[in-house]
Amino acid sequence: MTMDRRTILTRIGGVGAAAALAGCSVQQQDGGSGDGGSGSSSTDEGSSDGGSSTDSEGPAGTATAWWSLSDSEAAIREDIVGTFNDQSQHTIEGSDISDLQKKTSSAIPAGQGPQIFDWAHDWAGNTYEQGFTVDQRDRISISLDQFTETAQNAVQYEGNLVGLPFGAETVTPIANMDIVDSVPETMDEMVSMMDEHHDPDNGQYGLSYPFDPYFSSGFLQAFGGHYYDPQADEPLGVNSDEVVQGLEYALENLRPYMPNDPSYEPQAAAFNEGNAAFAINGPWALATFSDNDINYEVLSFPEMEGGTPSPYTGISVWYFAKPMAEGGADATAAREFVEWYVTNEDHLSTLAQEQGAIPVLDSLVGSSDLPAAVQAYSQSAGQGTPMPSAPRMDDVWDPVGNALTKAFNGDASAQEALDTAASEIRSNWEG
Repeated sequence: MTMDRRTILTRIGGVGAAAALAGCSVQQQDGGSGDGGSGSSSTDEGSSDGGSSTDSEGPAGTATAWWSLSDSEAAIREDIVGTFNDQSQHTIEGSDISDLQKKTSSAIPAGQGPQIFDWAHDWAGNTYEQGFTVDQRDRISISLDQFTETAQNAVQYEGNLVGLPFGAETVTPIANMDIVDSVPETMDEMVSMMDEHHDPDNGQYGLSYPFDPYFSSGFLQAFGGHYYDPQADEPLGVNSDEVVQGLEYALENLRPYMPNDPSYEPQAAAFNEGNAAFAINGPWALATFSDNDINYEVLSFPEMEGGTPSPYTGISVWYFAKPMAEGGADATAAREFVEWYVTNEDHLSTLAQEQGAIPVLDSLVGSSDLPAAVQAYSQSAGQGTPMPSAPRMDDVWDPVGNALTKAFNGDASAQEALDTAASEIRSNWEG
């Protein structure tokens, strides 16, 4: 199975834009982006009618699309691509790539990369600076105003439109309703329920929770701290009192009920196999739960005494890669597919229903037809923090990941581990 982007986030770094997002609320937005929400109707060959149709003038093109998804996600993606290909004169050839960052970094400069690829918003700035993505502001035929303001901001870098948004994501608690009788209203109640159902000698755990910087961000930032915020008086906050307090909370209240390996696969497996009362995971995991007949319920973060969990949030983006600059029918095919994909309510609703994806298209945001799981993810996203997209964040992920592993394994206290991380990050910045 291809490892998806969230499981390798701390291994690849942030690869992000310099424009920080204003927040990841998924409530209805009124305004557009400050630097031009409407795209031009011009295309390289012919025109599009706004993305909801696949009709096109001009010669047929064939475009390559890359993504990195779990098996269940990839199957749905392939079905969506097939639908477009059946309806359009153009053809999209999709590929699941096991190491998307490495492959795009090597293939695109060599002229062998895709026209479009799918990743979270935090790649926007660096991919443009490196020449991996290109501005298509004057080529698109749909308006950015139909997306949430956060999503609009996420796909723009220094006035350049490097892609189009199609969803938001974060992590939130999930309960196995075959193990617990009800969902908790407070974190204290959730901890008590985890303790009640924790029996590691018999392969049963209270909590399934990958312990890395992305997944753990909700609790490390729960007391008002931040990993890195370029707008703060002290941008680097990984060893601040607030973040240390958040890590100490997680070590004291969550760590005792988790499998002993903090990495994604063994943590996720506990819940995937029906052996954990709770998980903290993202919407990408829901299809696996359904495939395994897990009777789950997604809930927003319960109330927490003295703090509010604030998990990292991200915007899913179809990026316009360097080959798009060449123009021609293949670029038109890629652009029309992306415009259709990000505005087609049918498959966006399917992603919400089957994968818990949070819509960013205004016509779907806040819809009463959205499943309860999506509403729970929306609530957690609303109190979350957009992943930092400043380039310096690239140097934060790995040191914080190493610190969390040391603290999780008992090799260092929360303060010691995060002090070491802060020192390493500053050294990297100075170097």
